[in-house]
Amino acid sequence: MIDLVARTYRQHLIRRVGNVVISRAVSLGIGPSYYVLLTTRGRRTGAERTIPIRLMKHDGREWLVAPYGVRDWVHNARAAGAAVLRRGRRSRQVVLNEVPASVAAPVLAAYVRKEPVTRPFFDAKVGDAVSAFEAEADRHPVFAVTNAQVSGGSGA
Repeated sequence: MIDLVARTYRQHLIRRVGNVVISRAVSLGIGPSYYVLLTTRGRRTGAERTIPIRLMKHDGREWLVAPYGVRDWVHNARAAGAAVLRRGRRSRQVVLNEVPASVAAPVLAAYVRKEPVTRPFFDAKVGDAVSAFEAEADRHPVFAVTNAQVSGGSGA
């Protein structure tokens, strides 16, 4: 029997074009409603980096999943702990907290059910036990998304 191993993500021309198209659509507020633009600050350069990403809703909370593994946005989110989510003209500051594998596992299982294009990058498959997703959570970090507290001067 052949052991299948999850594919490694490669940024090739088709993916670049796809990211440009979906980014443009999301910036205009059109396209799938669950996509947003995630802007993180580069951990070394400080430059803003923006990518389209699915804002996963699961168990009444919002999550960001790294389906292609630990990419630059993951390193930046870990370093800053914050980001901006934007769709159309609306944007919001958010806090990103990476969660442990035990919390990430059910989110990953739900993500794979909802996002078929990323399934080849997971060893665990739709219908597998949550423990299968927990076993690979270190390869697919998950961040809990919460709105940032905006401080305002009350003048009093």
